[in-house]
Amino acid sequence: MGTYGRFPLTLTRGKGCWVEDEQGHRYLDAVAGIATCTLGHSDRAMRHALSRQLRRLQHVSNLYEIPEQIELASWLVHHSCADSVFFCNSGAEANEAAIKLARKHGHTLRGIDRPVIMTAQASFHGRTLAAVSATGQPRYHQGFEPMVEGFENFIYNDLASFESLLSRLEMHGPKVAAVLIEPLQGEGGVNPGDPAVFRAIREHCDARNILLIFDEVQVGMGRCGTLWGYERLGVEPDAFTLAKGLGGGHAIGALLVKQHADHFVPGDHASTFGGNPFACRAGLTVARELQRRDLISNVQQRGDQLQQGLNALVERFPQLLQGTRGWGLLQGLVMQEGCGHAAIDVVKAAIAQRLLLVPAGPQVVRMVPPLVISKREINTLLSRLDATLKSLST
Repeated sequence: MGTYGRFPLTLTRGKGCWVEDEQGHRYLDAVAGIATCTLGHSDRAMRHALSRQLRRLQHVSNLYEIPEQIELASWLVHHSCADSVFFCNSGAEANEAAIKLARKHGHTLRGIDRPVIMTAQASFHGRTLAAVSATGQPRYHQGFEPMVEGFENFIYNDLASFESLLSRLEMHGPKVAAVLIEPLQGEGGVNPGDPAVFRAIREHCDARNILLIFDEVQVGMGRCGTLWGYERLGVEPDAFTLAKGLGGGHAIGALLVKQHADHFVPGDHASTFGGNPFACRAGLTVARELQRRDLISNVQQRGDQLQQGLNALVERFPQLLQGTRGWGLLQGLVMQEGCGHAAIDVVKAAIAQRLLLVPAGPQVVRMVPPLVISKREINTLLSRLDATLKSLST
């Protein structure tokens, strides 16, 4: 179906941070399946692990114990603030599970008949109906109304806006079940969270027994220079969602919860494919390679290198560029308003320079390369981006 406005490019193979088209032209991939191919393309460790898994067992459903699932859940719990994990297949599904968890929390612990979940303007939580209803961008709602009820938006990083909405909603008694928020807004324009605002939100949630849920679908698994986005903010959530980088290019999502937020009982929620042996083997491989190769250190170093290079481009092309923002290897290049070009224009022009980029809203160009990217490849990225911007400024 015609649900994608695709670029005129057919990719047939990849290796590391590089992909090839049908003619054999090589492109530096700073999209990585939209922040998904953590270890790059056709990674050796991933190939070997998944080949072995295919010779053993692919799928049995959650009617039975799955050793690979238990192993991955144990790794995630051991390396995070969570105590248990629900596995699914995508970020949208993980957020759907979080929404159901929040509503059950509102019903059972706050005594709310029609619970409300507070989310931020410019957020993005997925394309399923409840997840898109939670998304604070009206353009994603158009044509799919009525939206699922029970979501109210505040301005991201604006404590006064949050407190005003919370006060209004709770004026006549408990109404809010949870706050669902991204530590860094990806699709909304690469907007990092303000630690002070997030700490205050945490305090408000604690005072009222409201769940604080982080959407870490894009920032989790090392992309932001720490294993989890909440570590950049110094605030622990009650629950958080994962997908994208967890599977290294394979379909897996997860909802991680602390013990006091673990409200699901058998029959409350399920997923046929969620946490199957193949997907969990992919997740385990990503997790172990992050540690073995010390990729978080690489993210920190290459992220600093990329950000410095982008700042230099802002100085070089002030008529086109306004600034940069981001964490680690999730960086955004902000276009000047009124410059005559949008982010999509940069993305299209970059293809001619054999560089793959992705927009994050109309005015931000996003770079989310594999976490294995090298110093030399960052320099290549910056050189090709320089050529792209030069082509647009003439």
